[in-house]
Amino acid sequence: MNRTDRLYALVEELRAAAPRPRSARALARRFEVSVRTIERDLAALQQSGVPIHAQAGRTGGYVLDKERTLPPLTVTPAEATALAVGMHALAGTPFAADARSALRKVLAVMPGRERAAAAEMAGRVQLLVPVARAARTAGPVVPGALREALSAGRVLRLEYADAQGAVTARDVEPLGFLGGDEHWYLAAWCRLRDAPRGFRLDRIRAVGALDEPVPPRPFDLAELDTLGSDLRPLDELGM
Repeated sequence: MNRTDRLYALVEELRAAAPRPRSARALARRFEVSVRTIERDLAALQQSGVPIHAQAGRTGGYVLDKERTLPPLTVTPAEATALAVGMHALAGTPFAADARSALRKVLAVMPGRERAAAAEMAGRVQLLVPVARAARTAGPVVPGALREALSAGRVLRLEYADAQGAVTARDVEPLGFLGGDEHWYLAAWCRLRDAPRGFRLDRIRAVGALDEPVPPRPFDLAELDTLGSDLRPLDELGM
């Protein structure tokens, strides 16, 4: 079990036991690590805002305040990524640190698989400008099939209109999202053009996911320079 999964499991172990305490020694046996490792993990959780308290005494140990925590959430990877994008809008405000803390707490109670998927999806979002500017422009609704295909790694079939309104059918391999000053884009490998392209979301007329998985294609979103400006990665899902 890696450390991130162990931290999540520690919270759930204490939640299940609450209001009874669990000793560091008992937790060390449960997770097959040293007492020192458990104490470091508990200290890290406390520093991140998880309400874990130590009770002294012979029958003491560590207790989680269930009334001040959330149970495992059914937050989707797309929803967690949306929270991270919105958090960028608070950069430079008095609430930035609180927003980061809140996101960490949400991630801490997400099941491990969904949390890993959220981190993967966040790595596929790049910002062309600070969201504080981009958030002032109303963005298009992202079709559910597009979000799901990006998470599942499926090839997409688009009907896409160019600047003159001409519509073409395209099979594309989705790479991620790019957020700009005025528009959001789907970054994808276009099989029609045999090259990476940025598709404006408001020009996508129809979209459907194919059964074909996206083949391995090493590519860095930051290499897509056809849209201009510098890309900024969305990295707040790292734990």
